[in-house]
Amino acid sequence: MNNLKTTFLLVFLTLLLIFVGGAIGGRGGMMIAFVMAMGMNFVSYWFSDKIVLAMYRAKEASQNDVPELYNTVSILASRAEIPMPRIYIIDNPTPNAFATGRNPQHAAIAVTTGILNVLNREELAGVLGHELAHVEHRDILISTIAAAIAGAISMIANIAQWGLIFGGGRNDREGSGGLVGSLLMIIVAPIAAMLVQMAVSRSREFEADRGGAIISGNSISLANALRKLDRASHQIPMNANPATAHMFIVNPLTGGGFFKLFSTHPPMEERIARLENMAISH
Repeated sequence: MNNLKTTFLLVFLTLLLIFVGGAIGGRGGMMIAFVMAMGMNFVSYWFSDKIVLAMYRAKEASQNDVPELYNTVSILASRAEIPMPRIYIIDNPTPNAFATGRNPQHAAIAVTTGILNVLNREELAGVLGHELAHVEHRDILISTIAAAIAGAISMIANIAQWGLIFGGGRNDREGSGGLVGSLLMIIVAPIAAMLVQMAVSRSREFEADRGGAIISGNSISLANALRKLDRASHQIPMNANPATAHMFIVNPLTGGGFFKLFSTHPPMEERIARLENMAISH
């Protein structure tokens, strides 16, 4: 059911991109948006991991470089019955981590130097289990494609905004949508894309928390790790790209009030409560 929901959301995002292109540029705009959507899906599938890792200047680490981390990931991957992922280190004091890759056979886990200093062995195992659960569930490719299409919709809306300022928005016989339609797309489309992207990410985070607790065998340690990471993300904000914020185990972009409604992650209190309830029920 969760996979069906995610597929529906991704199809919705693709159709929304095409609809935006049509509202702005008529039939020609729809064709351009369709080609763009297919191109982004292709690039996201084959190169998303390399792009994200390069964005954060992550360096691949061998067993000799980080023996304890490597051995922990190896044991957890064996429990999850998935291939050993590549390990990358990000030189950043903010404790955080993410997984990327198009499938379990081509997966990578990246951790910051900060997380290695903040968490104890059991807590780190919980975080690594969470990321391996994302790999096992094939979440990372899905959320990366969603982010790419959502970003493209926002980009097209920005282009349309400038087009209207400099005399765009003319109605033509192919139905470009006119001034009102273009204005509507500029306002509504990016919000809709962001909400759908958020829905993909939030539903997957709960599943990854549960899977991580099972893989590591300790839901309380993962709950404690999340509590530490959440506190640290406010004390030491990370300079992260908003398009990739949903990939991290803890949202690296801090914000309160109204902006919490658009967070790519579920409320931390709810995530911790669910993990603690897992311990009680077992």
